Amino acid sequence: MKTNITRLSVIAASTAGATALMLAGCASQGSQSQAFPNHASPAAMKQATLAFKRDFQAKGIAGIDRLTTDKLQDVCNRSANNPSPDIAAILEHEELDRIKYPADGKFLGNWKAGEKLAQSGTGMTWSDNPEKPVGGNCYNCHQLSKTEISFGTIGPSLLNYGKLRGNSPEIQKYTYSKIYNSKAYNACSAMPRFGHVGALNETQLKDLVALLLDPESPVNK
Repeated sequence: MKTNITRLSVIAASTAGATALMLAGCASQGSQSQAFPNHASPAAMKQATLAFKRDFQAKGIAGIDRLTTDKLQDVCNRSANNPSPDIAAILEHEELDRIKYPADGKFLGNWKAGEKLAQSGTGMTWSDNPEKPVGGNCYNCHQLSKTEISFGTIGPSLLNYGKLRGNSPEIQKYTYSKIYNSKAYNACSAMPRFGHVGALNETQLKDLVALLLDPESPVNK
């Protein structure tokens, strides 16, 4: 069974998910800001941040820097992952501008390498070797093929992804972008920003694009 979840998922949950849940819970108990109904109050935000800093223990490659959040994460946490449409649009535009596309203009790699990457849940935990590649951990949130017996449902099924969308240059670029930085399309998406945070390199991202779009890939069979 696949039980090894990458630290990336843990960080995504702790900084952009678990904090939001905690804050949403605080808000539901009467601490909500008058300016932002059903959103976390500044006091609740401060309390949650202090709790994380107090309880998180650096170990191995998992340093205290993992508690550092950027503007987007702060907004998602403060709004319980539900910022106003106007704010979300601004954040998504900023994230889209940060995507770095391949210099060669090519988005398709090797789908077989992408399949191995998608089924790997290793990397970025405190006990992992930082010199070894990080897995994509895609199975933890998505169904990738008809033959899988273990997969997550946090994200949508990816069965027939390429068969349904085709393989146009626009779809290739969109798919690369979505894996690189999902927040460019959904500001508070639960999907990690694989390329943005440097968890996956350009070659790995291309391989995942190929996995989703190649007609011979198990995704499209």
